[in-house]
Amino acid sequence: MTAVDIAVVEKKTKDLLAKRRAEGYYVPKGALATATVPVHVHVMAAANGTGNVTDQQISQQIAVLNQTFGGQESSQAANTGFTFQLASVDRYFNDRWHRDEQSSTYRAKTRKGGMNALNIWLVDFSYLGIATFPWGGNAKIDGIRVNYGSLPGGDIANYDLGETATHEAGHWLGLYHTFQGGCTTKNDEVADTPAQSSPTEGCPEGRDSCNLPGLDPIYNYMDYSYDSCYNQFSPARASG
Repeated sequence: MTAVDIAVVEKKTKDLLAKRRAEGYYVPKGALATATVPVHVHVMAAANGTGNVTDQQISQQIAVLNQTFGGQESSQAANTGFTFQLASVDRYFNDRWHRDEQSSTYRAKTRKGGMNALNIWLVDFSYLGIATFPWGGNAKIDGIRVNYGSLPGGDIANYDLGETATHEAGHWLGLYHTFQGGCTTKNDEVADTPAQSSPTEGCPEGRDSCNLPGLDPIYNYMDYSYDSCYNQFSPARASG
């Protein structure tokens, strides 16, 4: 191989790496960056139409993502620098996909965009939501699955304001639960999150589950509090 050939190969490799990074590949653990995130919403409805949420609910969900990641719900909330822009909505009427069966298959078949794009699959399962982490490595199924009943106007009591998607998008961007690691100084690997022994239920103001400084961060989107209790990402979480 001549010097010219080597130079051509090196340039092609450099260009490919630049393209892949622009699409969101090769994100190191814990690395967050300010960005506008395209969002592809996949409505996985049942054959009879159950779960076929409205366009208005989807629009409201995008608005909630922008409010929460923009630090607009309380004076203590940090602006993460992330904004979300609806890029597409598609609808499927498949009972098995609606129940989140064959999830790896349906996600691989329907996922859109590069690794910089947030794909949200709206399904009916026993969870509120499930997310992949940015270092997961499987681009074909990257994204979050959210119970359709958790969207604004949904029917899951105490979890119907759209903040499940905020919680799961937090994971997708690299955040752990606030109670990750329990009562340890390492905890969730975020410096300003007080240690927390276990998930929160409801909104128990003043909860202090660890013999370490600080009350439990029950208002943080990465806990398990009621939607009405959530109101913030902390500054250290916002900066990554």
